Amino acid sequence: MSPERSVNILLWVVQSLLAVAFLAVGAMKIFRNRTELAATFGWVEQFSDPSVKAIGALDALVGLGLVLPGVTNIAPALVPWAALGGIALAGGGSVVHLRRSETQLAAVNVVYIALLALVAWGRFGPYAF
Repeated sequence: MSPERSVNILLWVVQSLLAVAFLAVGAMKIFRNRTELAATFGWVEQFSDPSVKAIGALDALVGLGLVLPGVTNIAPALVPWAALGGIALAGGGSVVHLRRSETQLAAVNVVYIALLALVAWGRFGPYAF
């Protein structure tokens, strides 16, 4: 197998795992009520309901944007842009967690940022669709 093919497969695996994570978290923020979310995400108490729903919608859009354009071959150039959007969301989440002294949760977001940066680099650069 060629190195280009190996990296492309790696990028697809990373994109798919990130998509599942962002879609799952986005769906929870969209469809669960404030009380249910507060049990999982303590930070929701500091945000309005519309803000939490908007963040959930953005999470879901990132998740969809990481895979749908590439799978359908309709505007696949959107994949790295979705990754950049995910970096912005995860970066904002890290700031919120650090302000709440939740360093472990901030570290998880840093891992997401690194994986999203890998996708953005690969899909903007040498491994574009």
